[in-house]
Amino acid sequence: MEQPVSEFKSKSGLKRIFSAFFYSIDGFKAAWRNEHAFRQELMLFVPGCVVALLLPVSAYQKLLLIGVLVLVLIVELINSAIEAVVDRISLERHPLSKNAKDFGSAAVMLACLLAGATWAVVLFTRFY
Repeated sequence: MEQPVSEFKSKSGLKRIFSAFFYSIDGFKAAWRNEHAFRQELMLFVPGCVVALLLPVSAYQKLLLIGVLVLVLIVELINSAIEAVVDRISLERHPLSKNAKDFGSAAVMLACLLAGATWAVVLFTRFY
């Protein structure tokens, strides 16, 4: 039996690549407008990238410092997507909805801890 396909499912080819790019831009805009945590993390990301690029560390360490900051943004976007889907399904309180949102929040926290630990190790090994 053939599975139903959403009418919103993208097609193949070059048009799909351009469409995906613009959908991603729309996602960044929506995250900026609607997600306070994303705005906060982006406000840490920008100066963090500048500092990482200016630090007297290797190119690999710069990539690592910026990479963990990007990871935090990625996980925050996924967390926001989970929250949006849960809220779309129902706004009533339900233990499974709480679990889904808490799991997303825990993932963001782990990404933040990894970023903090990475920065601490790179800075400690460079300056001490």
